[in-house]
Amino acid sequence: MKTETKEIINRIKKFREVIILDHRIHQVPHQHALSFPKVQKPEKSKPVFKEILAKEQQELKISKHAEARLQARNISINEKQWKTIEQKMQEAKQKGITDSLVVMNEAALLVSTKNNTVITALDKDEAKSRIFTNINGTILINE
Repeated sequence: MKTETKEIINRIKKFREVIILDHRIHQVPHQHALSFPKVQKPEKSKPVFKEILAKEQQELKISKHAEARLQARNISINEKQWKTIEQKMQEAKQKGITDSLVVMNEAALLVSTKNNTVITALDKDEAKSRIFTNINGTILINE
């Protein structure tokens, strides 16, 4: 009987261990619980939103109205002149000018330096006898 009793006691101990360990069966080991993949930092070569926005704000835009006026009045402005206009508008913006009249040899442009946009265009003859209001600066370009 002693042997049987020891066997029963051993079985009870094993059963007890199983019962004690039973609550751990459903637990996930800590090292595997909620492991998230590492987030990769963005590469520095990709442009950041601020850089793209700054670039877009620096580029000279021509409004649809101005485009229509340029075509209707046969005003042609070459690439070099556009670059000069863009540079002078940046200079005017740095001096606090928000709306300006750009006077050229063959045309006059009303521009918003704040928005970096050409608002409208007039040819030389139209610009001769006009009063321009709501501007706070004039840009003269002799090209």
